[in-house]
Amino acid sequence: MPRLRCVTRSTVRLALAGTSLFALSLTAFAQDAATTTADGATTLETLTVTGGSGGVITADGYVGTSSATGAKIDTPFLQTPQSISSITEQQLKDRNPQTLLDTVAYTPGARVGGYGFDPRFDSFTVRGFDVTYNGVFRDNLRQPGASSSVFKTEPYGLEGVSILRGPSSALYGASGAGGLFNLITKRPTEEPLRELQLQYGSDNRYQGQFDFSGPINDTDPLYYRMTGLLRSADTEQVGVPDDRAYIAPAFTWKPDEDTKLTILGEYSRSKTGGTAAYYNDPTGKVTDIFAGNPDFNDSVQTQARLGYEFEHRLNDVFTFRQNVRVSTLNTDADWAFAYAPNEIDPTLLDSSAGSFDERLTSIVIDNQMEAKFDTGPIEHTLLAGIDYSKLRFRSLNGDGATPPLDISNPTKGRPTDPIAFTSRVDQDQWQLGTYLQDQIRYDAWTLTAGARYDWVSTDTDTIDLTTKATNTVSQKDKEFSGRIGLTYETDFGLAPYISYSTAFSPNAGLNRETNQPFKPTESKQQEIGVKYLLPNSNTMITAALFNIDQENSLYYEVVNLPTGPANIQVQRGKVRSRGFELEANTSLDNGISLVAAYTYTDIKITEGPADTVGNSVSSIPRHMASLWADYTLPEDGFGAGLGFGAGARFLGESYGNDQNTTRNSARVLFDASAHYDFAAIDKKYEGLRLQVNATNLFDKREDVCSAGFCYRDQGRAVIGSLKYSW
Repeated sequence: MPRLRCVTRSTVRLALAGTSLFALSLTAFAQDAATTTADGATTLETLTVTGGSGGVITADGYVGTSSATGAKIDTPFLQTPQSISSITEQQLKDRNPQTLLDTVAYTPGARVGGYGFDPRFDSFTVRGFDVTYNGVFRDNLRQPGASSSVFKTEPYGLEGVSILRGPSSALYGASGAGGLFNLITKRPTEEPLRELQLQYGSDNRYQGQFDFSGPINDTDPLYYRMTGLLRSADTEQVGVPDDRAYIAPAFTWKPDEDTKLTILGEYSRSKTGGTAAYYNDPTGKVTDIFAGNPDFNDSVQTQARLGYEFEHRLNDVFTFRQNVRVSTLNTDADWAFAYAPNEIDPTLLDSSAGSFDERLTSIVIDNQMEAKFDTGPIEHTLLAGIDYSKLRFRSLNGDGATPPLDISNPTKGRPTDPIAFTSRVDQDQWQLGTYLQDQIRYDAWTLTAGARYDWVSTDTDTIDLTTKATNTVSQKDKEFSGRIGLTYETDFGLAPYISYSTAFSPNAGLNRETNQPFKPTESKQQEIGVKYLLPNSNTMITAALFNIDQENSLYYEVVNLPTGPANIQVQRGKVRSRGFELEANTSLDNGISLVAAYTYTDIKITEGPADTVGNSVSSIPRHMASLWADYTLPEDGFGAGLGFGAGARFLGESYGNDQNTTRNSARVLFDASAHYDFAAIDKKYEGLRLQVNATNLFDKREDVCSAGFCYRDQGRAVIGSLKYSW
């Protein structure tokens, strides 16, 4: 029996007649089973994709070879003149990540854990730049964020992640210097898929989940998928739960081979803590004392999205696509933070507290027209598009105090009265962008040239709820961005490339330090690299050298506000990042799959506060490396049905603040897994699989400091999963 099944995604197109406002798009999917060779080894059949604009990955095991992320239309990685890689569906199954940070931990350039243990946000950097607000996309559409309003990602709802590193505004508009992570939602399959799973893990973690898909009936070209989970869990921090309810319906309509529509939805509710930080003593050293108040530390986030992907092939030359999504997010939280010893009784720690209620709504529409034609010996794939996004952000904030924290009994309850809101921020932002890209292919050469122009308008009202005083700021921005790159494919699978790209990104939210809207972030990059798809081997190796300059970057720093210290977003002047990345992915016929990465990043502050100019940006290691491997024993030999996985993540030294006066030590974190297919005992158990995954296996919990504030690495987590598929 094959050890796994792979889902292939063939694009289907659809047009809605009789409407001038909306045309819908969808992608249908067919399942291919892996095959078993005569010696019992398992061979993964390649996933094939045609067309599509959601970024769906063509993959064979761990090896992605094509997606629509690099060019908004399905393009082989070897022809994309920029560093691009993927986290495939098989990687997700083997590593069983529980957060987006776990998901991207083995990709080049991704620095996760810079803020230690914190289940509230999936905050991470790529090539030294934060991607939390402007670098996370969903199905090739921007997924915006502001302040504490950051959409949570449920990895079980993903079938892959496609990663485009470096500035990419020529096609995507608002995006950051580090690049973009395109989260690919699970889509309906043409063949029935049924899965139930139970999980139990560390910190009283209980989770049940399901995934059902297939045709709705035997005659109509209509397919569905329903994915969901329910979790109740504590964490290593008292008063910080990790509960979630998640449901994601999807439907595909495929009336003919030229038309397809996919509707994608989600609703989730997550409950965790308003803060998860440990107290930093007066010397700046992190302690084991929880800085929050378990009696005043609730954070509940609800989010929903509904959208569609529409595609219709007009003829052999033209294809029209429209992708649309409406998203909403609501976060209500109470927080408390112990910040200094009490002047009268040093066994007590003075604590500030606050409440906030944030609501974010976004609408994103992307219209595309693709044309494929030849001019003599030259092949063209021309893409023209107009996209529009509208963001509405509202934030209510109140600051106050909570009873002092008793060092001798730090988990003791400290009842706190509700804190009234004293300020309100209302922000409306719209962005209109038009873009044009031509992929020009001659013989083994591919020239990719793209240009985009954006218009952005932001209106921000800041209201003092006590005095009713209102401050209104209007800001208009417009910017050109572009990309040009050249690749050459040899007959033996080697593809060198060179490219130049820029990015322009407006920022939602308000700078609480200046009470002004954030300025747009701009960046530019030069990159040279090589990609190698080994002949007769399911192996991809890539390498890249890059230089990025960015100004008006957003970062979190601890700032002394009139109400006390607070960890807020600030803007830094200019930074420059230079580095080298190396990645290798392989899945072989002998049951071995492997992903390895190495990154060298030298990121400096070139303009900013005098005591930081010329220094390295805090918490960004110069050296990072990772290796994950999974091996399944042959089905006709000893230990049939058994498999093992192991991984190691190396983080080199980094600075703990931008003044570069403190250092974070180097560390290696180990992960592991074991899995067993019960079909090896008897065919009647086919589809029953037991899997155990452990992250930070040896419970290494060292200090990690960013922007002068220190955190603690997340500790060991072990999760057992029992899955039944039929």
